[in-house]
Amino acid sequence: MATIGQAQLGKQGLTDNFLKNLKSRFKKTKIIKVSVLKSCCRNREYLKEIEKNILNFLGNTFTLRTIGYTITIKKWRRAKE
Repeated sequence: MATIGQAQLGKQGLTDNFLKNLKSRFKKTKIIKVSVLKSCCRNREYLKEIEKNILNFLGNTFTLRTIGYTITIKKWRRAKE
C-alpha cells in the first residue's frame, strides 16, 4: 500500500518554495493531501486558481481532486493525453 503524504497551505499562499517542496515529496510517495487552511482562502474561485497553478507547475503526469478544502494530488506512471 502506498504511503500518503500531507502538506498544509497557509497564510503565505502558493509560493515557489511550497511548489518545489511539493514536487520533491513525490520522490517518496505517489499521493499527497494538501490541506488549505482558513488563513489561505475560503473562496472557491481562488481555490480553483490554486488547483490550476499546482497542476501547471507539476506537469501532465499529475492529477488532482478537491473535496472541501483538501486537495488530493496523485502521480501517474505515464503522461495523460
